[in-house]
Amino acid sequence: MTTRRGEAVALAGLLAAAGVTHLVRPGVYDPIVPRALPGPARFWTYASGVAELAVAAAVAHPATRRAGGRAAAALFVAVLPANVKMAVDWRHRRPTKRAIAYGRVPLQAPLIWWALRVARADTAGRRSR
Repeated sequence: MTTRRGEAVALAGLLAAAGVTHLVRPGVYDPIVPRALPGPARFWTYASGVAELAVAAAVAHPATRRAGGRAAAALFVAVLPANVKMAVDWRHRRPTKRAIAYGRVPLQAPLIWWALRVARADTAGRRSR
């Protein structure tokens, strides 16, 4: 397995795992849905889970990997407000939980970089063929 393909497979796996947990354990995610979004939090939890699964599939398939990588980057940007809300809401929790909540915010930057790297790597691979 090439490094490029390995990165894409790993990213697809991460997205798929996140998507499954959103659908199987929505109660974990409902509280971090920003209140500014219209409708019930559960809708947004399920919608983000479905989006993560769809993007995982796009990243996993070579023909759609470029678009999938870009979509993954956009998805990571889109969930940033939920991670910020979690950090604010958990600011009075135990230190371990606070560290998890606070850590999710800066983690978005390397996730966005990774997704864009997967999208660019696919483009570079197509040019060299």
